[in-house]
Amino acid sequence: MRPACATIGVMWRLLLALTVLAGSASAQERRPSHCIAIADAAPGIAYLHKAGWQDPVPDYSVRISYIAHASFLIQTPGGLNAVTDFTGFIGSADLIPDVVTMNHAHETHWTQFPDPAIPHVLQGWGPFGKGIEHHLDLGEMLIRNVSTDIRSVYGGVEERGNSIFVFEVEGMCIGHLGHLHHVPDDAQFAALGRLDVVMAAVDGGTTMPLPEMIAVLRRLKSSVIIPMHWFSGHSLDRFLAGVRNDFDIRRDGVSEIDISLRTLPDRPTVVVLEQRYLVDLD
Repeated sequence: MRPACATIGVMWRLLLALTVLAGSASAQERRPSHCIAIADAAPGIAYLHKAGWQDPVPDYSVRISYIAHASFLIQTPGGLNAVTDFTGFIGSADLIPDVVTMNHAHETHWTQFPDPAIPHVLQGWGPFGKGIEHHLDLGEMLIRNVSTDIRSVYGGVEERGNSIFVFEVEGMCIGHLGHLHHVPDDAQFAALGRLDVVMAAVDGGTTMPLPEMIAVLRRLKSSVIIPMHWFSGHSLDRFLAGVRNDFDIRRDGVSEIDISLRTLPDRPTVVVLEQRYLVDLD
């Protein structure tokens, strides 16, 4: 017969294990992410749809409009509007975004004075070297970040001074690499998870050398890569020449695209969008 104290010990260990498992489950329920999982690529069909940024977004789709530099407008069928690397100016359109994200490596990626009418302003940095963590659930869109280091204005390194923001919407994971200055480490890649769409700086200098950025994109294996932060046609052409053997390339002269899980290409594809500030089309 098992001694009473041994039986009690076993019961306590079982209770502790169940408590830990329950806690883990509840934590996962509070912080869900369908990006951090293994997923098969959707079959590819003609996925590029021309549209105006004021047109209704089709069901199960996301519209991405390239505004300028590193700023994109991300729109959902339900009417949410998010702007990346918000500088305070997106054009003459009468639009107050629901959420803006910012990075502070340079003044062209943030503003000290965002419109107070914007409900959610997410800075990609915290106290110097401390970083910041965001996990904003807006129902139709979940926004989170992964911190990376940047070169400090003081000549050193500001640890966790940049954020890669991830927008989870309509079953897709859309990543904006921000002002990335180094190849992410394994833990950062794991925290990013699967990115179906990624916006990547391709200037080749002020952020990262092109070979390093191309290596990052090869590892991410995103279905759609949207170049940003190109200062001239020359820097964009250098990037396109460097990825031509690895990715398909599309450049149709548009500034907006609609993308859905059903229409993602089956081969990684660089989609070049033209920069265009937002103006009211009515």
